[in-house]
Parts: sequence; C-alpha cells; structure tokens
Amino acid sequence: MAIVVIGGHSRSVGKTSVVAGLIAALAERRWTAVKITQYGHGVCSASAELCDCATADDSWAITEEKDRSGASDTSRFLVSGAERSLWVRTRQGNLAEAMPALRKQIAGAEDVILESNSVMKFMRPDLYLTVLDYATADFKATAREYLDLASAVILHDAPEDALPAWSGVSLKLIQGKPVFRVRPPRYVSEEILEFVRAALDKKNTETQSHRGRYW
Repeated sequence: MAIVVIGGHSRSVGKTSVVAGLIAALAERRWTAVKITQYGHGVCSASAELCDCATADDSWAITEEKDRSGASDTSRFLVSGAERSLWVRTRQGNLAEAMPALRKQIAGAEDVILESNSVMKFMRPDLYLTVLDYATADFKATAREYLDLASAVILHDAPEDALPAWSGVSLKLIQGKPVFRVRPPRYVSEEILEFVRAALDKKNTETQSHRGRYW
C-alpha cells in the first residue's frame, strides 16, 4: 500500500483540487481517497464557518461517499476516479479516536490518498505534499508543525520577489525541498506528476524487493 498525504496551510488553497487531480492523472492506481474534517462548536476547520460537520454523538464519524454528482469534495474524488471515498469528521483535537477505525477502513486498499495535515501525527506516508499560497495570510498550526516533513511544496505562482502574507513561519523549514509552482485552476502539473510517479514507483520496487527475500 502506498500512502499519499496532501496538506496545506489554510482553507481554499487547493488541497482538494490537488487530490482530485492526482487521482485523475494516476488512473492506473486504485485509490481510496480520504478527507478529514475537524470541527468545534459547530464551526468547520475547513471553512471557518458554521457547518453540519458535527457528528450525532459529538465525537467522530466515518462515512463512505456514494454520490457521484461532484457536489462535495468527497464526491469530486469519486468523479475523478477513486474506487472509494471516505469522509472522516472529528472534533478538533480528537482525531486520535477515529484513527483505529480509519486504519481498518483503508487496510485492504491498494493506494490511499488523504487530504489532511493533522493525520501526519499518526501516519508517516510515502509522500507528503503541502500546498502554499503567499497571498493567504492564515497559516494553520498543524501545517506549521509538519512543514519540515513535506516531501515537496506546491506553491501558487507569484512574482519571484513576492513575500508571504503570513508571519511567524520560517521558510527555512522547506529549504532544499522541491518546489512546484502552479497557476489555478490547474493544480497538478506534469512536473508534479513525474515527482509523484517516481516516489510511488520507488515504493513499489522496495516492497517487491522486500517480499523477494522470503521467496
């Protein structure tokens, strides 16, 4: 199983579009897609607005998307070609409670792609891509916490001399990492695809080599 995590420093920077784009472009893989949403006091961490994310028991829930209209983020994953699409909802800070059930849900998957920063606390994926936009001032604490673990950065295109609107986050955390510039609405370039393919092919080769030792 290959695991890919897509994070980002704020809402509306293109995380869902990156997930959907990778699923569509890497159609040969049998993706299980997962979107993780945290909420608190009726406010969604994804949109910072009142929402219906809260679960019936006010703890956590995992639901499988069946709608293929493309109306929701998880529906977009199915439309893009994912075999399964799951929505994990938890109260802020309670993702740990949902992780055992999530692990069972993805246990038999061939490849998994998750939209989340927080899941990095519980998984070490084969690839972690983070989406950054200099023009968006908000910077989530979870994105800051795991920024140094990013395999590569997907950066909204901006002038070379542009400075980030956010403060208190050192760009030294991503120094030396591959940076792929994108121009919305296209979030997945050929360069990004080549990078992801190479990482997943390496994972497959290592897995086959490991199995071969026991033949």
